[in-house]
Amino acid sequence: MSRRKLIRTKSKFLNWILDWVDAIIFAVVVVTLINIFFFQAFKIPSSSMESSLYTGDHLFVSKMTYGARMPQTPLTIPFTHNVIFGKESYSTSVQWKYRRLPGIREVRRGDCVVFNFPNGDTVLCKAPSEDYYALQRFYGRETVAKMGPFVVRPSDKKDHYVKRCVAVAGDTLEVRDGLVWVNGEQQTVYPGVQLTYMVRTKGQKLNARTLEKLGINQAELYYNPALPGYPAMPLTAEMLKEIESNPGVESVEPNLESQQVDYREIFPFSPDYHWSRDSFGPLWIPQKGVTVELTEENLPLYERIISSYEGASVEEAFRQGSYTFKQDYYFMMGDNRHNSLDSRYWGFVPEDHIVGKPFIVWLSTDRTKRFPQNIRWRRFFRIV
Repeated sequence: MSRRKLIRTKSKFLNWILDWVDAIIFAVVVVTLINIFFFQAFKIPSSSMESSLYTGDHLFVSKMTYGARMPQTPLTIPFTHNVIFGKESYSTSVQWKYRRLPGIREVRRGDCVVFNFPNGDTVLCKAPSEDYYALQRFYGRETVAKMGPFVVRPSDKKDHYVKRCVAVAGDTLEVRDGLVWVNGEQQTVYPGVQLTYMVRTKGQKLNARTLEKLGINQAELYYNPALPGYPAMPLTAEMLKEIESNPGVESVEPNLESQQVDYREIFPFSPDYHWSRDSFGPLWIPQKGVTVELTEENLPLYERIISSYEGASVEEAFRQGSYTFKQDYYFMMGDNRHNSLDSRYWGFVPEDHIVGKPFIVWLSTDRTKRFPQNIRWRRFFRIV
């Protein structure tokens, strides 16, 4: 091959490489801008929202509904949130202030909302799914410190959660017998909201196909032959009617906690508050610009807001006797009310933690089944 021809061949190959590099960079920039300002794909990792959103649902989440939140930690590996290959995928050497573009509307009661987990600022590397602060309450700070290294994350790099907003800033919330009341009125019981029930049978398991047809998540179902029956069957109001009329069922009773089991489990983690998952409140949701009087009794409600979410001094605020909130807050609950770690267990969601609103399920798979039975075709392109 002549020298001129060799140079021409290398030049073509180099141009081909450069074209691909340009295309990749363009694609990365475009997708990143779409994820920041318009919508982003998420996957439901747990059953806390069943039977509204299922484990394995893949969602598109609108950033425009509540206004796109500008990046606070801009130095991030593209297409990652906070972890890649077991390591943090971002750098905190550059941190920007919280800013949000104008949205179509505000967060409303009843909205399904994606947000950053408020207690996710400190994460144990060996147990990233555990609530670091809950572990401290139960085992003590020194014991948890021995569980291994931990990382501290900025608010926009905390893990993503999805729950239903049941109360907005300025509301007074109460949970009575598992049902939500806001400002003295019972909230709408959405079709996907479910509680667990003790279902006694006439001596044998219920037909698996019957349970599947009802939409009951059998991965969470346990049959106790000594009962005989199911100690905790998750049921919506519609499912409950079907189960009560089943000829193989003896009785159905709701699993309601009328009294507190352990104050360390339920917000605000104080022995002065005798709340439980099914008997909670009344609780006022903090609102931007509103000043509250601080007392020894209500300080546990607002202590984390003041110190962690608004960066103020709790001691100084308590000494002054009052505090004025700098942003709005929300109260989130999972529709699977008895199998959801939500605001009842960790408190308020700050406005700057709001990510967006799910608007469509574009894919749904069942991890308990094999392909192609694992594909939930009926959920494709379902509006949330």
